[in-house]
Amino acid sequence: MTMVETEAPAKVGFEAISRNKVYQEVAKQLERRITEQLKPGDLLPPERELVQMLGVSRGSVRDAIRSLELMGLLEPRQGVGTVVCRPGANAANPLANALLDKRKMVAELLDVRKMIEPPLAARAALHRSSDEISDMEDILARQEAKVRGGEVGIEEDSEFHYGIALASGNSVVLKVVDVLMDLLRETRERSLQVEGRQEKSLAGHRRILSALKQGDAAAAEAAMRRHLQEVENIVLKKL
Repeated sequence: MTMVETEAPAKVGFEAISRNKVYQEVAKQLERRITEQLKPGDLLPPERELVQMLGVSRGSVRDAIRSLELMGLLEPRQGVGTVVCRPGANAANPLANALLDKRKMVAELLDVRKMIEPPLAARAALHRSSDEISDMEDILARQEAKVRGGEVGIEEDSEFHYGIALASGNSVVLKVVDVLMDLLRETRERSLQVEGRQEKSLAGHRRILSALKQGDAAAAEAAMRRHLQEVENIVLKKL
């Protein structure tokens, strides 16, 4: 297979995107620049530069790039960057392929959560401090207030799971959980809007916290496993 030569990141102008728009708008603007100004082999500007130029979050840029990868417009290359490429045969029906690939990706990410977070909760039950328990209680109090007010507590949901990782006492796993939360951001936002989902999520968090407070590793692991299974049942139905 002939490799396309890569060049330095192309100088491309972007328009700032208002905060109330989602990653689809970022993807549209990137796609337009790719088709109008760039050519196969060009490097997309680094993620941090796109964040600054577009005025959006890192998560929005990542989601947009992933969607364009699924369409065959971009290709990540280790040690090189994100390269513009010619759409392949899979781009003949990009929407259908993207939907299938997205469901598979989300299912695999949820599977990774089930591998990591239950034993992580068990570890946290044995290592948590009183201050960490207090912080998680505050997070759930804020989450409950949002649920009662009809708001989506996506920030509190992420903070709670991050708090468990923090309580485990392992700095590497903090980064893993952070990446998982980021990759599933859009899916979690959508699922938390399903009727009854927020109440179920809060109840699951309460069960986990209760086990953590008691220092019961087995109960914490079981509560986390049950919580993640409930989340998966809802999320995959929405894809």
